[in-house]
Amino acid sequence: MTATLASPTTSAPAVPLRRPSLARLTMVELRKLVDTRAGVWLMVAIVLSCIGFATIQLFALDPALRRFEIFFLGTLLPIGILLPVLGILTVTSEWSQRTALTTFALVPARSRVVGAKLAAGMIIALASLGASGLIAAAVNLVAMAIGGDAAWGIGLAQVGAAAVMQLINVTMGIAFGMLLLNTPLAIVSYFVLPTIWSVLGGLVSWLATAARWLDFSLTMAPILNGATLTGQQWAQLGTTTAVWVVLPLLIGTLRVLRAEAP
Repeated sequence: MTATLASPTTSAPAVPLRRPSLARLTMVELRKLVDTRAGVWLMVAIVLSCIGFATIQLFALDPALRRFEIFFLGTLLPIGILLPVLGILTVTSEWSQRTALTTFALVPARSRVVGAKLAAGMIIALASLGASGLIAAAVNLVAMAIGGDAAWGIGLAQVGAAAVMQLINVTMGIAFGMLLLNTPLAIVSYFVLPTIWSVLGGLVSWLATAARWLDFSLTMAPILNGATLTGQQWAQLGTTTAVWVVLPLLIGTLRVLRAEAP
């Protein structure tokens, strides 16, 4: 009886798995914004509301006020109202559509997913300034044709303040989304709670001082009016942001890190 020795099989060296970079995760989160019908129609609504608001300004304002700066600042309002809803959907859609389990299975480090969602929200917020500029420029060309000042100048301080405003708005939406993890509840809370505080600050005399530091409708008003913020106004905006954005964001992040994926 003879025995043959089998030659040892050589296995291919194992290729180490590389986790996706934060930039790639951010691109995935940006793509998710347009993967749902709600996200697409919300973006369409944002663009149409900006065009409508700028058109109203075009025919309602005096010719001396028909200029690029006024149109640009005007488009910040509808974007500032609707864009945070998109920030809410970036978080809550994971739970409503039951994709959180898949997301966290592919990226077990949930903190990286949270970071990618925040980065995607910031990119959208900054991109909205470009949309505001394009719409304002188009309306300003019409103003030039029908009669108006049609000046093109705008201060860099105003653009910077507008960028800060939109970043705060979107981050606040993401914070409320992570805090509540429910789309209707997060949207209602985002709009109702600050409104109730604004009403109380205007009606209750002993809350008037606190309202100047904790009411976004007051602390963001100088930006919408095109004024350059003073040191105190920046401090008031920072205080409001700490209460309405940073605190919910910290609590919401802890909840996302610990919540059981559906």
